[in-house]
Amino acid sequence: MAEASSQPTAPFRDSGRGGVALLIIDLVNGFDFEGGGKLKDAAENIVEPVLRLRAACDAADAPAIYVNDNFGEWHSEKSRLVDRARANASDFVRRIEPREQDYFVIKPQLSGFYATNLPLLLPKLGVSRLILTGVAADMCVLFTAADAHMRDYALWVPADAVAAGGASRTEAALEIMRERLGAETRRSSELDLAGWIASLDAREPGAP
Repeated sequence: MAEASSQPTAPFRDSGRGGVALLIIDLVNGFDFEGGGKLKDAAENIVEPVLRLRAACDAADAPAIYVNDNFGEWHSEKSRLVDRARANASDFVRRIEPREQDYFVIKPQLSGFYATNLPLLLPKLGVSRLILTGVAADMCVLFTAADAHMRDYALWVPADAVAAGGASRTEAALEIMRERLGAETRRSSELDLAGWIASLDAREPGAP
């Protein structure tokens, strides 16, 4: 796991409100499984929005955290998973792979919170607001969002930064996250990071 490169600055992190982190879910991926080709095609369309969100978080000194499946390789660590993904989807992975300053959390199941250090890492970083991106919207993103909601994290799941094996499946998952989990789901082209933060701040007790 990489160390944080710097401390987030207000309003993205402070003692009163907590900070923001970007979760990039299962995009270090070779898509070498049944249905993987269809999911990869959908994932191609979200790479640029995810990278724009990552750049916005960089500018705000908010951390990017890759939360990635171990794909059944119980001895895996970051470099091995990246190498495996590159072997099957080299061009895709090289565009989105983690950088030295990014965090990398390996998960054994659907949720990024299950049997990982994410529940310990986020409080250490002062994070209470999460942007969820990646694949699959109706599986790992949805399960991670549900666990985050139960832990009282504020959620933004940009519709243009998550993908599933079909548009209808993506939209159905987004509807659940929006209606049942209280997530913001506007596209990153419609809402920017500062706008989302401002909307959350306006809802807090004592906000002007």
